[in-house]
Amino acid sequence: MSTGDIFVRFKEVQKSYDGEILVVKNLNLDIERGEFVTMLGPSGSGKTTCLMMLAGFEPATHGEIYLGDRPINAVPPHKRGIGMVFQNYALFPHMTVNENLAFPLEVRKLSKSEIATRTKRALDMVQLGAFGDRRPAQLSGGQQQRVAVARALVFDPDLILMDEPLGALDKQLREQMQYEIKHIHESLGVTVVYVTHDQSEALTMSNRIAVFEDGVIQQLAAPSDLYERPENAFVAQFIGENNRLMGSIEAIEGNQCHVKIDNGEVIKALKVNVGAVGERATLSLRPERVEVNPEPGKFPNVFDAKVQELIYLGDHIRTRATVCGHDDFIVKIPNASHHASLNQGDSVKFGWSMEDCRALDVSGAH
Repeated sequence: MSTGDIFVRFKEVQKSYDGEILVVKNLNLDIERGEFVTMLGPSGSGKTTCLMMLAGFEPATHGEIYLGDRPINAVPPHKRGIGMVFQNYALFPHMTVNENLAFPLEVRKLSKSEIATRTKRALDMVQLGAFGDRRPAQLSGGQQQRVAVARALVFDPDLILMDEPLGALDKQLREQMQYEIKHIHESLGVTVVYVTHDQSEALTMSNRIAVFEDGVIQQLAAPSDLYERPENAFVAQFIGENNRLMGSIEAIEGNQCHVKIDNGEVIKALKVNVGAVGERATLSLRPERVEVNPEPGKFPNVFDAKVQELIYLGDHIRTRATVCGHDDFIVKIPNASHHASLNQGDSVKFGWSMEDCRALDVSGAH
């Protein structure tokens, strides 16, 4: 990546509110022009603080933030040219939709005709062209959120920041809005930095995701990489569903290792982020990568399992079983498969490949 493409840069940025505890620790992050980057993490992990520093609402305690080649620590929020969308919409209730959108343009002293043109274009972009004369109270939650997105777009900012913008919406509307925002981003090519604690939202929308925990980016990668190739136990546990088995490393051979888990069974796993022989490790295995009653010899890892619970979820059957001494081992069985005839209490065999079972650190496994 050439530095010419980098549009947002955090350089050794720290943030402390009390002078002692760092809520953001030495953050280095480069975001390319036109990228959609999501900051994802649990409450208190530092993601919103990073967004607020980028917006200019919070000063960085240490380090520098750049927009393009320009350091912006000393630039006030209204001069950064950044569009913002919050969870609470922050629309002016006494103004119509058109007036809400015109406001940031009037502040920038644009002509009346230019304001009318841009307002119409922004509303059309979020499919609300006919709603300009309504007040926010006359709109549904989803419509209000689309107006908030349109207002962030109306002055053609180079950068849009979104802080949990879909948090107040119901599930169906939320998913619809995810696709709308994704399509707006793709059609405009604007740079978006998005904050959420909802991992499916992050996976749906982002070019890259920065997973935060305890003020530090644990992993920064494309959605598929984060899900398929988590680099530590925290990321494996936070992104998607995951079976976690604890054990000690018995042997290491090249890129694989043998881990003796706590009930005495030995599992062959991909060596990703582990210490030496004898040290503890976390095994991470996705529920959809486990096969029920595999053909003999197909997998290096095959264990007896007892089915405890079956939950029908339409496209798959979520199966909870006892495996290797664990009572809450989850397997997702596609509904099209012939294993749909499993019953509670059945004794079966579960198998999985070495590559799908990742041996990781123990520090993040809480």
